[in-house]
Amino acid sequence: MADESTQSITVEADADTIMGVIADFAAYPEWTGAVKETEVLAEDADGQATQVRFVIDAGMFKDTYTLEYEWATDGLSVDWHLVKGQMQRSQRGRYLLEPHGDDATKVTYTLSVQLAVPMIGMFRRKAEKMIMDIALKDLKRRAEGL
Repeated sequence: MADESTQSITVEADADTIMGVIADFAAYPEWTGAVKETEVLAEDADGQATQVRFVIDAGMFKDTYTLEYEWATDGLSVDWHLVKGQMQRSQRGRYLLEPHGDDATKVTYTLSVQLAVPMIGMFRRKAEKMIMDIALKDLKRRAEGL
């Protein structure tokens, strides 16, 4: 099983705004650097995406994969796992939102990825840290800009 990495950032926006950004998969190519295309494949009765296909191009790492999402009823977390992918054997992730007052939220991002090709642990951890750092900063910029 792949190791898990966790990072947090404080976003000057309420949890509903942040979760709205996370759930708006169609807009990902507008504000994320690596995501080039998304397609919602399935939704639940409330219209929230439950399966999404991603096409990413992060320089040396390119992949097309599908994630399945589980949304918390309180609106403060979302979990996902890999359904299928080309370059990944597994992926598990989570966004956890912790409101701080009316206009700030701590966002904790947890990610575990196992690639189909072997990668030295030190390089994999460095790549995960970079991916998570960029993802959190992009999310912060997008949510605070709304």
